[in-house]
Amino acid sequence: MIPTKTLANGLEIPQVGLGLFLMTDVDESVSAIKHAAEVGYRHFDTAAVYKNEPILAQALKETGLAREDLFITSKVWNDMQGYDKTKQAFEETLQKLKTDYLDLYLIHWYMEDESVKVLGRL
Repeated sequence: MIPTKTLANGLEIPQVGLGLFLMTDVDESVSAIKHAAEVGYRHFDTAAVYKNEPILAQALKETGLAREDLFITSKVWNDMQGYDKTKQAFEETLQKLKTDYLDLYLIHWYMEDESVKVLGRL
């Protein structure tokens, strides 16, 4: 079993996860994700820009694992930052992943905007 760390909100995050960056071949990716699940991985990290959220959804469905036993991370891409766009991107990610929640949703990387320049210096 992969050890976990407890976050400040009490949620446990597996210390090791499978990153899906550059995993776009459906058959190869589904096979890799299913194998990772078979050997104990429960944390899967994707992003809208990776264009493989539907692949992850398919593979996880095929594992038969319960959603509550998984830790799924995704990320908002730069062109979807900002309150309304991020909410839209989040909803699209949920649809592509065929889930009604994410365990972690990240800003892929911060894009400095004139209205929030002070944040770039923190």
